[in-house]
Amino acid sequence: MTQTTAPRVRTLVLLFLAAACALLAGAGPASAHAALTGSDPRQGAVVDRAPAQVSLTFSESVSMDDDSVRVLDPKGKRVDDGGPTGTGGTTYAVKLHAGLPDGTYTVTYQVVSADSHPVAGAYTFSVGAPSETSVSATAQAAGGGFIGGLYGVGRYVSYAGFAVLVGGAAFVLACWPRGAGVRVVQRFVVSGWLALTAATLLLLLLRGSYTGSGKVADVFDLGLLGEVLQTKTGAALVSRLLLLAAAALFVAVLFGAYDKREDEERRDLTFGLAVGGTVVAAGLAATWAMSEHASVGLQAGLAMPVDVVHLIAVATWFGGLAALLVALYRGPADTPVPTDAVRRFSAVAFGSVVALVVTGTYQSWRQLGSWTAFTDTRYGQLLLAKIALVAVLVGIAYFSRRWTARLADTAAVVVRQRGKARGEREKAGAKASGGSKGSGNAKGTGASKGSGNAKGSGGSQRAAQLARQRAAVDAARQKRQRDADPHRFALRRSVLAEAGVAVVLLAVTTVLTQTEPGRTQEEATAAGASSTAPSTPSTGAVTLDMPFDTGGQDGKGLVRVELDPARVGANDLHLYVEGPDGTAVDVPEVKVALTQEAKDIGPLPVAPDHITTGHWSASGVQIPVAGDWEVAVTVRTSDIDQVTVSKNAQIG
Repeated sequence: MTQTTAPRVRTLVLLFLAAACALLAGAGPASAHAALTGSDPRQGAVVDRAPAQVSLTFSESVSMDDDSVRVLDPKGKRVDDGGPTGTGGTTYAVKLHAGLPDGTYTVTYQVVSADSHPVAGAYTFSVGAPSETSVSATAQAAGGGFIGGLYGVGRYVSYAGFAVLVGGAAFVLACWPRGAGVRVVQRFVVSGWLALTAATLLLLLLRGSYTGSGKVADVFDLGLLGEVLQTKTGAALVSRLLLLAAAALFVAVLFGAYDKREDEERRDLTFGLAVGGTVVAAGLAATWAMSEHASVGLQAGLAMPVDVVHLIAVATWFGGLAALLVALYRGPADTPVPTDAVRRFSAVAFGSVVALVVTGTYQSWRQLGSWTAFTDTRYGQLLLAKIALVAVLVGIAYFSRRWTARLADTAAVVVRQRGKARGEREKAGAKASGGSKGSGNAKGTGASKGSGNAKGSGGSQRAAQLARQRAAVDAARQKRQRDADPHRFALRRSVLAEAGVAVVLLAVTTVLTQTEPGRTQEEATAAGASSTAPSTPSTGAVTLDMPFDTGGQDGKGLVRVELDPARVGANDLHLYVEGPDGTAVDVPEVKVALTQEAKDIGPLPVAPDHITTGHWSASGVQIPVAGDWEVAVTVRTSDIDQVTVSKNAQIG
């Protein structure tokens, strides 16, 4: 039996590694989970005058440092002035040098989204007219390269270690308490703790380089490590290490004092271990939920506890399945996995599947947002693959439940056979003992005369050797009887198949956590389409931000024009003027003119009324035809200082 067991376990290990390498290697750089939804100037825009700043708007809040946003001139020289500043919840701006010449400028950014993943990209805009540039506008490889691949492997190992630790311990407590004394099960659960601890330390060291330069040397930069510890992800990893210390105590009690207690004392200790283990497992799962997808976006307050339940259900199912596989294939012959334990695990696995379906459905709705995202986004495609694998796994589990039921029917027969064989051995031993009674004393006396202690010692060693041989023969006989059961053999085969599918499923899940959610990707695609278009959306309100500089004292600021509903017919126009610090300011005069050059219409003058500080408004502004309209605003800041700025808007 050993000759067939080892290759199967090696095959499972190779499948584990192949799935991890293929999926993680194919994933490439980590996809952006915060998407760039807007910019000013827009991508590909050609502006008449050099803007005073460049602003970027993301789908969620991001963290930045002084080098997160760079603006490069056609020769690759930086023209940004100072680090980026936040002008809104998700909008960040960087000021530019004054008097920039005409040409094409490149904006690059590399930030970290609120769900811990690095985001990078680049685009160009032109002042005056496009020109040749020596700067590549391709996106930076955030989270890619060797460090990115190593970080992905660390994430996979951490998920696998969590499943083995939590699921293995749950299998012992809920299904097979006697398994706490089985050495192979002990080693299995401890290996899960070691894997999760090592992976967490690795992720903590790699984090700074992973979200930054991607250089190997930065892994050992203590200053960078200190910065990581101040981030949400760094705090989550440190919390995970502290919880793993508590998990080590739990494992020590489970495989130490727990196994040595009597049945009644063990039942009392089981309740304490179950409560403590659940708290530790929930805390470990929360370190993922509070720092990744669930912590941002729609209904984050509900999504985080749902994610905790989802992770614990996955670990209980996968980890318990792996523990059962190890016990079936590597467990000692004198301590086989009882039928009741297999049946109890079947019930636990069914409960885990129900929890996975409920929580997974909610997570899918939250992350996708539409049916089309299943096929149109990478996240949706991976989710479909995950659903298919879960369906296959449930199908195999159905056959495992059937074999478990049949195993229960044959258990009584096996017990009777073992009892009959034991009775025959006892009868044979009694006959041998009776045949030796006649000459026992004489032989014993004669033997004791000459050699005394020496022969007595040799006899005890011989007896011990014979006892070991009999024990080995008995264990081999029990193993043959156990393996001769066709239902148990079929159960082992089906559990092995389940474990193989679970390995691939875990790899897909790991890649899924590193992939941009479908809802965010669709929003980014829509925003990207509007940003590359020559104008703003054709329906709904239009907002145009135009920096101005009249050249005089206090002559710099921003004018914002809102046109609602931006359709043919009557529209409401609101105009706001802000100073360099973003506060509302009054100016002596503002005027608006609308022009459509394609049809030689305009300029149509608009004289808004002053409402309050920095706010002007006009109602009933008539737009005669749909099309691309130029909105020009004249701002006068003194008797002699004024300037006209303009932007185009699609109306119709």
